[in-house]
Amino acid sequence: MSCGEPHETDCSEVLDHLYEFLDREMPDADCTKFESHFEECSPCLEKYGLEQAVKKLVKRCCGHDDVPSDLRAKVMGRIELIRAGEAVPEQDVDVTVATERPGAAAQ
Repeated sequence: MSCGEPHETDCSEVLDHLYEFLDREMPDADCTKFESHFEECSPCLEKYGLEQAVKKLVKRCCGHDDVPSDLRAKVMGRIELIRAGEAVPEQDVDVTVATERPGAAAQ
């Protein structure tokens, strides 16, 4: 997506790193660049607002469940592979761990 206007920070860069911005997982200087971009680019601002709303909804609905440490490790491992540009194995992450065992979320 691009609004077609020239920006200091390209729309594709903003959208590629939107979740890092939402989660405040980027340097302050990059956050400032993104904030400036949102001030001048309404399509990116709209996408940001939508993703922010989805994140808040998920947190409200699911944010109270504890995630088993083995599941968290698997998910984080896949995220790191994707960020590094490496191939991700085609096996599914076992999300039944937290839902099938009584008390699994308390571990």
